[in-house]
Amino acid sequence: MTTPILISLAAVIVLGVAAQWIAWRVGVPSILLLLLFGFLAGPVTGFLDPDALIGELLLPSVSLAVALILYEGGLTLSLAELPKVGGVVPRLVTVGAFVTWCISAWAAYWVFDLSPPLAVLLGAILVVTGPTVITPLLRHIRPTGPSAAILKWEGIVIDPIGALLAVLVFEAFFLGDIHDAPAEVARVIAKTVLAAGGLGLFAAGLLTLLIHKYWIPDFLQNAVSLMLVVATFAAANAIQHESGLFAATVMGMALANQKYTDVRHIVEFKENLRVLLISGLFIILAARLKLADLAVDTIVKGLIFVLVLVVVARPAAAMLCTWRSKLTRGERWFTAGVAPRGIVAAAVASVFALRLEEMGLAQGQRLVPITFMVIIGTVAIYGIGAPWLARLLGVADPSPQGFLFAGAGPWARALAKSLKDKGFRVLLVDTNWDNTAKARMAGLPTYTGSILAEYVLDDIDLGGIGRLIAATPNDWINVLTVNRFLRVFGRSECYQLAPRGEDERRRTSHKHLHGRRLFGEKITFGRLESLIASGAVVKATRLSEEFTLQAFHEHYGESAVPMMVLTEEKRIRVLTADQRREPKAGDMVIAVVQEPVGDRPTESAAKDKKGTAVTE
Repeated sequence: MTTPILISLAAVIVLGVAAQWIAWRVGVPSILLLLLFGFLAGPVTGFLDPDALIGELLLPSVSLAVALILYEGGLTLSLAELPKVGGVVPRLVTVGAFVTWCISAWAAYWVFDLSPPLAVLLGAILVVTGPTVITPLLRHIRPTGPSAAILKWEGIVIDPIGALLAVLVFEAFFLGDIHDAPAEVARVIAKTVLAAGGLGLFAAGLLTLLIHKYWIPDFLQNAVSLMLVVATFAAANAIQHESGLFAATVMGMALANQKYTDVRHIVEFKENLRVLLISGLFIILAARLKLADLAVDTIVKGLIFVLVLVVVARPAAAMLCTWRSKLTRGERWFTAGVAPRGIVAAAVASVFALRLEEMGLAQGQRLVPITFMVIIGTVAIYGIGAPWLARLLGVADPSPQGFLFAGAGPWARALAKSLKDKGFRVLLVDTNWDNTAKARMAGLPTYTGSILAEYVLDDIDLGGIGRLIAATPNDWINVLTVNRFLRVFGRSECYQLAPRGEDERRRTSHKHLHGRRLFGEKITFGRLESLIASGAVVKATRLSEEFTLQAFHEHYGESAVPMMVLTEEKRIRVLTADQRREPKAGDMVIAVVQEPVGDRPTESAAKDKKGTAVTE
């Protein structure tokens, strides 16, 4: 008896992680392969039976896993982003959720012929979107402007709100008297917000204190964090059913925005845990489906239902909530064109389906297959259509010209400032607070943290950025950074300086690991830093028929290091060791130069008729 159970448990992990890895290799949304693998393992082959495997632990295990996922999502929410999103997010998670709920409930009643209470419950469940599907999609599209931050915040904040809404519907329509619904709703909201929210804030404060006072060792901090969020979830659920999701999210948000101690290592641990939880959850929940639930008639109805959500519900909610906001027309329509459902919808639907089955309501079994069809349909539609829509609306550049700097040292700040002044988006990432503080004082956007941390891709906004410059003083950190971002920008747009003291044998043997060599084979980090320290500056100089590249070198001397070329078409070209196409008249050369003594051209200097350099 032990062996089949052991094999089934192993299969959940193996299938889940394998689906994630294959999806990464192939470049498709992992949720689709997870559902496929779970469906094949469960109803198709009968190899995996979650109900027999886990039994009564299924419902609490699913709820706990979702709470941990939302806790991790809350850890990525920074209140500093709120000014960028204005009042759009609060409207989306309130007014927008209500509009989506009403249209979804009406469509469920009309398309699937569900009973009114069950249709209203399904509509409540489907107001959620979710960070597990939104985040990878935004990472792929890299939209410009505030739309990315809006969608990320909505995806995380709406999850506990949707779960709470489902609880309210369930309590009012299935457990209580409909005439007592207003009082019941008020009671549930009060208990959830005050008790569960208070527990989340208390747990976050306790963990902050324990870490700040060094009362727990480093190796136990992740374990204590996990212990506290589980205890908070259980305590909140004991006070009010399903309020633990709200408590877990509040705890994560409070931890992310406190200033007393660093919790980045906790974020990284929870991110890795989230991958495993999502893998196991989708395999188990998909395996619970039944072939009879997916008849041709049901699939056709499911397609109609998904189209109502995509074409009617989401645009109506988003356009209403972004009306008279600071968003452009393209950003408003892009926000209206992205709302995939993910793991939280599947988990909440499964939880309430199980509870309805326990109450003897057979129609409750229909919640799960309908929800899974919505997940598959919305992920497929938005996964294929959202990148195209973003380019059509002009909120994502198919060839973004901006730069991500790994490192914010003096020469990187000087180059980034020159690029920003020319209208290109830049972002500097560094673990050194002094470097990022100086960059911010220069008006440059920064992010303080490790460029190699897994969570950094979720935290930073890559809208308008299409290139990486690995500019740290550590050559191997630069190599690791390049390899980390190859799948984000492509090898052709990942650059690093020549490593110091590298001989020919090492250069050729490690060539496949390095990014493209910036500025030349002999240009190292130390050389650029010494030039800046000696008074050199990064300057943009326009060439002309008279003032050629040769004249440029004669004017500034051999110490000048040309770095980039800005063409007349406003396209930026990085100068590398493997491609040094000569700039032509009209192009602008961005270079590190030592100003000749007595020759200090101003920013507004113009070329005279003898061909003096034009600097801008």
